[in-house]
Amino acid sequence: MNKLVTSIGPVIQLAFVPKDFDAAVKHWTETMGVGPFFWIEHAGLANKRFKGEPSDVDFGIAIGYWGDVQIELIKQHNDSPSIYNSAPYKTDGLHHVCLMTEDISAAKSICRDAGGEMAFEADVPGGGAVFYADMGGNEGLVEVLQGAPGSGGFFDMMKAAAVDWDGSDPFRPVG
Repeated sequence: MNKLVTSIGPVIQLAFVPKDFDAAVKHWTETMGVGPFFWIEHAGLANKRFKGEPSDVDFGIAIGYWGDVQIELIKQHNDSPSIYNSAPYKTDGLHHVCLMTEDISAAKSICRDAGGEMAFEADVPGGGAVFYADMGGNEGLVEVLQGAPGSGGFFDMMKAAAVDWDGSDPFRPVG
């Protein structure tokens, strides 16, 4: 029996690619109470591949914590074909969930064995890797992240900032 995708690791994130990025930040901070959001203007991924072909997609990510779960808002800066602007991946709702793993190769095997197709792959600065698998069924993508050594500290900092957040400074550029 094949391993289930849930065996890869814990779900850490719900991600969205909103049509109106600023309105989404406002909704998540002012209505849902998520924040602060930490903004990385240009996600510094290397060796990006969309559907197996080299990609020059340029995008930014804003991450805030809602309890133990990250909410990620994504804004693509160019019109390069990507999982953020191309059918069937473009969506008005939930775009993907992110699972954390210690073994990216094993995670790819699990997704492929479950019928998933690689939609996007890249290297994370500092020695990590990420991929997005289309698991079918028009239910969004599964992102799998093997963070670079030490990246857990960055997530911990964002999560700590959310504890007892008073609503001030809701959008914080990083770097």
